[in-house]
Amino acid sequence: MSSSAAPSAQPAALYGGTGGRRVTVRDIAAAKERHEKWPMLTAYDALTARIFDEAGIPVLLVGDSAAMVVYGYDSTIPVTVDDLVPLTAAVVRGSKRAMVVADLPFGSYQTGVPEALTAATRFLKETGAHAVKLEGGRRILPQVEAMVAAGIPVMGHLGLTPQSVNVFGGYRVQGRGQDGDELMADAKALEAAGAFSVVLECVPEDLAARVTSSLSIPTIGIGGGNQTDAQVLVWQDMAGLTPRTAKFVKKFADMNGLLGDAARSYAEEVVNGTYPAPEHSYH
Repeated sequence: MSSSAAPSAQPAALYGGTGGRRVTVRDIAAAKERHEKWPMLTAYDALTARIFDEAGIPVLLVGDSAAMVVYGYDSTIPVTVDDLVPLTAAVVRGSKRAMVVADLPFGSYQTGVPEALTAATRFLKETGAHAVKLEGGRRILPQVEAMVAAGIPVMGHLGLTPQSVNVFGGYRVQGRGQDGDELMADAKALEAAGAFSVVLECVPEDLAARVTSSLSIPTIGIGGGNQTDAQVLVWQDMAGLTPRTAKFVKKFADMNGLLGDAARSYAEEVVNGTYPAPEHSYH
C-alpha cells in the first residue's frame, strides 16, 4: 500500500448518522465492536416513524405493545399478525434510514417452525420490515435457526417477556439468583442460533452487564441498567403520554399535558367563535 493512499473513511455513527441507505445488521454489529451505545424506540404509524427517523434513531420497533397503546388491550397477548402488519408497513413507509423490526405476536411462532416462518415471512414480504423479534430462549431455538437460515434477521428477547406474563404471575423482575444463569444460557444459545441482537427486559443491572460482556451481539436494555449496548422504550412512555409507567421509564416530555392543553385551546376557540379565523378561511 503506497503512502499516498487515502485513509479509509470512518464508519458513520449509528445514532444520528446520515446516508442514503437503511441501517443493517452489519451496522448494528459494528457499533458493538466500537463500544458505541445507541437508542431504539417503538413506532406504530408513519408520522411518528418519520419524526424518530429524522431525529436519527437507528432502529424502530413495531412492538406488540401496540396491543395496549394502539388497540387498548390490557396486555400484549390479544394482538395478532393481521393487527401488526398494517402498522409495520406504515412505519416502513414513514422512515428512510432506520432499520424497522417487527414483533412476532403471541401465538404466531410458539407452535413450531412452519408457523414462525409463515409469520416472519409475511412481515418481510407484506410490510418491508427488515427483521423480526420474538420472545424466549432455548425453547424457541428451532424457530430462530430456521428463520436465520431463511434469510430473516432475528432479534431475541429475554428477561420479562410480556407474552409470558401469565406464567410469571405479573410484571416482575426476572433473572435473580439461579435464574440469572438460565438467562445467560438462553442469551448464549440465541447468539449461537444466529440472532443479531437480544433485548433484556426487567433484569438486574449486574446480570445485564454480564450478559452484555459475554456476547458478541448487541444487547438492548429496557429496565436492565445502563451497561447494555443499547436502550429501547415504548415511545408513548418516553414522551410522557402514558399515565402509568414502570420504574425504568424516564419521561423526556409531557405529551399528555401538551396534547390536553392543545385540545382544550382548540375547543375553547371553537366554542367562542374565534376559530376558524379569517386566515383559516377561503375567500
